[in-house]
Amino acid sequence: MSRQHGYSLLELMVALAIIGVVTATVIPITDTSLKANRLKGDADAVRNLVGLAKMRASSRFTRARVRVDLGANSYVLQVWDKTAGAWVNDDAPTRTSTGVRFGFGALATPPPNTQVDIALSPPCTTGLTAAGAIPKTSCINFNSRGLPVDAAGLLYPRHAFYLRNEIGVFATTVTSTPLIRFWSSPNGTATWRAR
Repeated sequence: MSRQHGYSLLELMVALAIIGVVTATVIPITDTSLKANRLKGDADAVRNLVGLAKMRASSRFTRARVRVDLGANSYVLQVWDKTAGAWVNDDAPTRTSTGVRFGFGALATPPPNTQVDIALSPPCTTGLTAAGAIPKTSCINFNSRGLPVDAAGLLYPRHAFYLRNEIGVFATTVTSTPLIRFWSSPNGTATWRAR
């Protein structure tokens, strides 16, 4: 019978130390990657919903908007129901991912050729006039031709939604052409890059 040798305690300790070093290196990288993916995923969803609102307004010959609830960190596509005289949700509101909020943080400059001052789109209203602003909301409105308008129906070429977390900021902007653009910037300094 031959004798079989196992691993020594020292060899096991070295293997565990190597596993610990690799784990300590990978966890922060994975966490940063997950946060960046959550932010980009939410920003993509909001941008796509803005494009869908523009198409819905044109296809249904009515107004459509993307309504953002800043308190609940949620967003929803709404279409104006002419018969009921009210805004109707096209689907259930969607909440942003963990750690992702609407806003632009410490950035002080908007993306180029979009806004004079950095700001979210104006508040939503209960009807089709500027009266009845809903607190803690922001809306990008489109008329029946797919043009960006304010709550009163006047052309409004400075719409923007900003989403942020500790990784960076993403912006969806709508100009009067009506071009929908997508931007990103790191936190701290506004170095906007078209996506």
